[in-house]
Amino acid sequence: MALFFAYRGESCLLAVWKMDESVETLLRLLPRSLRMNYEKAVGRFASVQRRQEWLSVRVLLFTLLGEDKIIAYHSDGKPYLEDGSYSISVSHTVGYASVIVGDGKRVGVDIERYGRRIHRITDRFIRPDELVFPYRADITWGLLLHWSAKETVYKCMDRPDADLRSLRLSPFLPEAGGRFQVSGHTEGGEALFRIAYLIHPDFVLTWTVL
Repeated sequence: MALFFAYRGESCLLAVWKMDESVETLLRLLPRSLRMNYEKAVGRFASVQRRQEWLSVRVLLFTLLGEDKIIAYHSDGKPYLEDGSYSISVSHTVGYASVIVGDGKRVGVDIERYGRRIHRITDRFIRPDELVFPYRADITWGLLLHWSAKETVYKCMDRPDADLRSLRLSPFLPEAGGRFQVSGHTEGGEALFRIAYLIHPDFVLTWTVL
């Protein structure tokens, strides 16, 4: 499947790719001149799913920008573009990959597949002073939005040891899409992060541009 969802902001490009192609098909969607390099790189992953995730992110990035970019990684695992042309954040969940690039801005994105496992780990990210509201009478969506939003903010922070419970979502009633705020402590003091979100029948998607 080609591009599943795309959003163009004032200083960012965001897209979601539905990962239903084979590894061979994904390789054919990448620049022919570098296909052999990608084939060699993806060979280090034993899992077919991991190969699909890795390649889907590169295909999505190529689709967004129309040119090949090399993704490298900092010591904490956060990605960056080797040529420094844009900031970047990536995320994937079962069946989907997402990429956001920022022009002169820091960016973060997170995508989470719908699943009730989130109920078993609420103590890892929900604070006692936070209110979680359901979407269409299903509290799972509200929990997923809290988790996803905090993951998105974490990707923009320079604190690899940050606790997700140090971040607090302002109360909001989930809709199919919209915005809300997350507050948290950074090296510069208290900061507010404006989060955009989308609820799809399969997943929640959150992103921010700083």
